[in-house]
Amino acid sequence: MIMGHPFRGALFISLLQCLFLRANSGADYPDSVTEMSSRQFRAEYLQEWQGSHAPYFDPGTPRNITGLVGHPVRLLCRVKNLQNRTVSWVRHRDIHLLTVGRYTYTSDQRFEAQHKPRSEEWALRIRSPQRRDSGQYECQISTTPPIGHAVFLNIVEPETTISSGSELFLQKGSTINLTCTVRHTPEPPTSITWTHGEQVINFDSARGGISLVTEKGLKSTSRLLVQRARGSDAGLYTCGPNNAPPASTRVHVLSGEHPAAMQQGCATSSLEMSVTLTCIILILSIKIPF
Repeated sequence: MIMGHPFRGALFISLLQCLFLRANSGADYPDSVTEMSSRQFRAEYLQEWQGSHAPYFDPGTPRNITGLVGHPVRLLCRVKNLQNRTVSWVRHRDIHLLTVGRYTYTSDQRFEAQHKPRSEEWALRIRSPQRRDSGQYECQISTTPPIGHAVFLNIVEPETTISSGSELFLQKGSTINLTCTVRHTPEPPTSITWTHGEQVINFDSARGGISLVTEKGLKSTSRLLVQRARGSDAGLYTCGPNNAPPASTRVHVLSGEHPAAMQQGCATSSLEMSVTLTCIILILSIKIPF
């Protein structure tokens, strides 16, 4: 088997062909027969040689890509031994042909075929992607039958969440502890502002007992601590990053003799309304025995 550079393979073919002709040079064959034998030899051997060097995808090419809404994203496939085949990109959602070779075959101008001459990389670039662009795409080689390399694209947008969910129940005198997390932003937020109702919260406010700790990175967090909670501390708390949508939670400050475990267990999210109702029933059962 001849492996390696195609030049060595072609050289080997020529050598075999010369030996084949030399071995038959003593025979009294017409030139037309010799030429026919030469063509037959080259056709049969080249067919076998090319078959053993079929195109294939670089297994190291990423199969999962995450992009941000509105920011260009690039889907990539690397093809080895392409020879005279072509590479296409297809969107699975609607079986829509997007590119063929270096040409774009869609009216959606956000899509663009990218390829540098003599490069193994064939890319699909999407300008200003949207959430609806998420899904499976396939890079295909025009073999018979075609072979493909699937790439899964996930387009996300900036989001802000608060650890307590939509509501937090706690006892008067305890500490309000809220953690805000900001994800999927092009860069860390330059500022994260907390408000209580319409008033901006500052750690140096006259209220006292307030601390703010912010950490910025791929996932940024801001932690708000309000010590010795009182009735006036109840209400809506909002975390507002400068480059992501805000998130809010409503804090309920309960007065009276209530077990601490109950207060901790009453921190709920919007998906846990049944737990919230259970907490309220338990609180009422203590104040109004049946």
